[in-house]
Amino acid sequence: MKQLKAAGLFFFSILYFLLISTNSFAADGIKWHAYSDGIEFGKKHNQKVFLYFYSEQCRYCAEMENKTFKSTSVIENINKHFIPVKVNTDKEKDLTFTYRVRGLPSIYFISEKGEVVTKYPGYMPPDMILIALKHVYTDSYKTMSIKSYMDTIGSSEK
Repeated sequence: MKQLKAAGLFFFSILYFLLISTNSFAADGIKWHAYSDGIEFGKKHNQKVFLYFYSEQCRYCAEMENKTFKSTSVIENINKHFIPVKVNTDKEKDLTFTYRVRGLPSIYFISEKGEVVTKYPGYMPPDMILIALKHVYTDSYKTMSIKSYMDTIGSSEK
């Protein structure tokens, strides 16, 4: 009986360790960078930038923070494929003007060369942002619109 209890305890310990370690990449959340550091890092390391504009007074920005940016899949995809940069439009008005941000929240994807690839104004739930992330990090944006991309992945799932 003692061996059975010990084996069960060992099994649950291993399972717990595996669950903790597989989610450790997402457990700490998105690894946000300041604007100039993130843009420079992206150029230096030939990596795309995920540029997020928000305001502390924006209700939909809070929803992005509390829902979309808490999704394990979203966290993993952003941290793995992009340099995440977060810009507070109340404090960095010059960047808001430079990028012509018209609504909040707003997401801009920046190429490895520092050029705007595409942008998405407004709240995006986790399932939609995952599609947008993959559209950009797979370079599909170079050959098709997001709508065509969604049609393609939709038809491949049938």
